Amino acid sequence: MPHITVKPFDTACLKKGKYGKLQGTEVLFKAKDSFSSDELIAIKHENESFLLHLKKPLEEKPSSNTWLLKYDKVTRPLKVNLLKQAIADVSTGLNLDVLQSNITIHDTKVALSNKYEKSIEDFVDIEFPFESVAIEVGFGSGKHLLYQAQKNPERLFIGIEIHTPSAAQVLKQIQILDLKNIWVVNYDARLLLEMIPSNLCHQIFVHFPVPWDKKPQRRVISASFLEESMRVLAKGGRLELRTDSYKYFWYSMETFLGETVTKTAVEVRKNEALEVTSKYEARWLRQEKDIYDVYVTSIKKSESRRLDFNFSFGDIVYTKEILDKISYQAKIFDGFFIHFERLFQIDNDAILIKLAFGSFDRPEHKYIYLDKSTAYYFNTSPVKTMTNYKTHLKIMEYLNV
Repeated sequence: MPHITVKPFDTACLKKGKYGKLQGTEVLFKAKDSFSSDELIAIKHENESFLLHLKKPLEEKPSSNTWLLKYDKVTRPLKVNLLKQAIADVSTGLNLDVLQSNITIHDTKVALSNKYEKSIEDFVDIEFPFESVAIEVGFGSGKHLLYQAQKNPERLFIGIEIHTPSAAQVLKQIQILDLKNIWVVNYDARLLLEMIPSNLCHQIFVHFPVPWDKKPQRRVISASFLEESMRVLAKGGRLELRTDSYKYFWYSMETFLGETVTKTAVEVRKNEALEVTSKYEARWLRQEKDIYDVYVTSIKKSESRRLDFNFSFGDIVYTKEILDKISYQAKIFDGFFIHFERLFQIDNDAILIKLAFGSFDRPEHKYIYLDKSTAYYFNTSPVKTMTNYKTHLKIMEYLNV
């Protein structure tokens, strides 16, 4: 991902305002990490807000006399060129001494097909222009997703991929192939699924998810994911899991037939050949590795989802008492958690809080901005789920001093 290394400079010269030849990059504020010498720079570019991370060497290890200016993972936009341009504009605006750079913008490359890029916020009130809808979770190279879209032009395919370069590459392929029936969402599928209307989809593909044998809590398949999938699927629709992992196969069977599942319809197949094969799958087939398919069919019509949650902070504003009240140990509640991770001081009257929260298997990672007059989630609000809303109310209790 884009970054530059620079010689140390006086960050006091970084002021609010617009930077670059076209004045297209606006610096909103800078925030100093309370736990290190690092700083965050809040950027607005092409109506998108995100953070840049100025990483400095540890004070006890000052041997590296260089700083790193890079993207912030939590607020990173899908369009990499936004990051490159923002870093370039800040660098030239401050006349930084750049030692190494990988922010070259290649204008000759195919532009992202913005029409087919969707954010999770779009799904709060979105219209689906196709009667038939399918979802692919973690599409990787996109070979299966693109094949299905070409084969079924009357069906909308929503591809969800948390790996940004993969999402960007598929957006390029959409434009090259002139496809009209794919939406790409660069987000955690476990959260996005909660934004999809009930009874909408005919298929949900989960092909070769990461097994996460050492961190099972990170697996996309879980009891809550199954419940959400069955809500999203129309009666008769199918969740289709395909995996080369023997352990993951049996884990999924235990999940789909577990004690919390009152009634389900499960079908299992082994080494079934599909019409399209990814490079990843082809490699396992050459090694004669077994491939397992598990199909779970929705057997009932579900109730409509609720999305009328308000994530504003009301009258809460920054006071210095908040600094004394915040604990940086994770707080566990019934069905959710809150973990205040970092505190960034903007000035004497404003702070930025980095935190993780929500459900244990589908956590949110956000920043909260607070000053003397307002408080809000920086760059995007949490996904509108009941768990996130309950967590938000608890967060407000901690900040209301």
